[in-house]
Amino acid sequence: MPPSPDSKRHDIISALMYSAAGAHAEPGRPDLQTPYNDLTSFVVRQQARLPDYLRPAMSIATLGFDLAGIPREFARFHSQSPAARQRQLQAWRNSPLGFARDLARYYDSLALLGLYERLPAASRPTAARLEAPPARSASDWRCQIAVIGSGPGGAVTACLLAEAGRDVVLIEEGPHLRLGSCAPFSAAELEQKYRHGGQTAAMGRTKVAYVEGCCVGGGSEINSGLYHRTPPAILDLWTREFRVAGLDEAAMRPHFEAGERDLSVGPLPGPAPAASLKLHEGALRLGWKSLEVPRWFRYDTTADGGTRQSMTETYIPRFLAAGGRLLARARADRLLREGKGWSVEATHTEGTPVTVHAETVFVCAGAVQTPLLLRRSGFRHRIGDSLQLHPTVKVAARFPGIVNSAAMGVPVHQVKEFAPTCSFGCSISSPAWLMLALIDHPAAAAEARRDWTRMANYYAMITADARGSVRSVPGFRDALVRYPLGHADLTRLAGGLKQLCELLFAAGAETLFPGFAGAPRLDSADDLRRLPATLPAGRASLMTIHLFSSCPMGEDHSRCATDSYGGVHGTEGLFVNDASLLCTAPGVNPQGTIMALARRNVLRFLNRA
Repeated sequence: MPPSPDSKRHDIISALMYSAAGAHAEPGRPDLQTPYNDLTSFVVRQQARLPDYLRPAMSIATLGFDLAGIPREFARFHSQSPAARQRQLQAWRNSPLGFARDLARYYDSLALLGLYERLPAASRPTAARLEAPPARSASDWRCQIAVIGSGPGGAVTACLLAEAGRDVVLIEEGPHLRLGSCAPFSAAELEQKYRHGGQTAAMGRTKVAYVEGCCVGGGSEINSGLYHRTPPAILDLWTREFRVAGLDEAAMRPHFEAGERDLSVGPLPGPAPAASLKLHEGALRLGWKSLEVPRWFRYDTTADGGTRQSMTETYIPRFLAAGGRLLARARADRLLREGKGWSVEATHTEGTPVTVHAETVFVCAGAVQTPLLLRRSGFRHRIGDSLQLHPTVKVAARFPGIVNSAAMGVPVHQVKEFAPTCSFGCSISSPAWLMLALIDHPAAAAEARRDWTRMANYYAMITADARGSVRSVPGFRDALVRYPLGHADLTRLAGGLKQLCELLFAAGAETLFPGFAGAPRLDSADDLRRLPATLPAGRASLMTIHLFSSCPMGEDHSRCATDSYGGVHGTEGLFVNDASLLCTAPGVNPQGTIMALARRNVLRFLNRA
């Protein structure tokens, strides 16, 4: 019997993992040695999580890569010698063809993440037991208000409505897990809590990787907990250009203050991590504005790491205590008019159809899933046409002394000298994420394995001119996101990267490794002249965790999908109440803005209902 397609694909992936990971094997490091069967299993699981329209393309591309070995080596890739495999993989990494480079980078990234997650057990945070409430078997639910999505916007919305005595059903596609169900920023967290296992990208000549939470609590369960109020200049811009009512700083202040109380927003009770202080020191030496960003954490002592006050720690328990009903693992597929109310057609994880009948619906599924659901339901006006995000480029820095540790987490300082156009910060810097940041500098891998405690990841984040779109693909369920970064945005990113590198050298960095293909290694401030004035299109390793503006609010119907308080224009009983409403990129971490707007809009609804 011939081998099945799945068996062939498994053999190819196994060969890829042994080639990509094998280059990192070192004597005396059993955690980096073969066998790599665990990496192969991880990649197979991740490919099953890809957006549905990409899975066939990935299978075809992987098979094509395997067959590409025949002309040169007279054997498929998975049947070649280890040396021949390395030659073919390296050729694809350096290929002038974008799809070939992307495929090699995809497999390299998963290999690095899986391999460097193999820390000794003593270095791993202890994972708490999963918490999953009993499955609800009813296929029909009835309520006054359905809230779709349980991230920061949805959790605040559902909680305040339930506490006001409304009968609320909160619909969430992902599972209900404890905050500590897995180590933060780990491969396990990617599998448990991220949509598509974190394998999402805004398409364009220069792709921008992005992530979405897919669990009860949404993005609050996976982000760093850094908190900002919306800058007053941004509120003024939205009021002036989008005609948003009730958005001045004085009107918004009580909503920010309420969220800050509910989430215990405040500074660290003790000293900041060394990597964070390096950023601050460099800024001070250059005379640039730097600050410790407050976080929504609760601390029992100054010595503990604190507990992130995510939605499952705060608003979700309040919602349930107020009598709200949670329908987890149910994906909302379509909204239908039902008399004066609505029906939400959903599908449970097990494939069972579920319908929620409601008088009013709040869609709070995030800047990608909200416009996708609305467009599927027949709503088009200014929906999914103006997606914005904060494109981010990274640089790995090595210092003379120790700046990193297994328990560091995400540092708290940001440099706002050039905000809102550009901001600098420090990112997650575990060994796995350091190796991912060094994917364009393979020669530095050995240094990072030896000296990772002297290294940390930093980023430059910009507000961009580009406007993206969210669309469905005929015949598929998942969203296609396009984001056409232009020359001006790539120039802005290059300028931000150069300023960040200047700051890090001022902070005492020995060596910098910028995050784009072909980037030079920088050993002194004199090397900054080797950086390009514009990042190379298609070769920059860009990412973001901030997405918004896909259904902007305001009274300017020519630009806005909803009114000033989230009501979909021309439609009774249908509201948006999440990051989609932000009119433009705020230039800061957006969760504080999202929650304050959600509270403002719900209180307006309750006063008028």
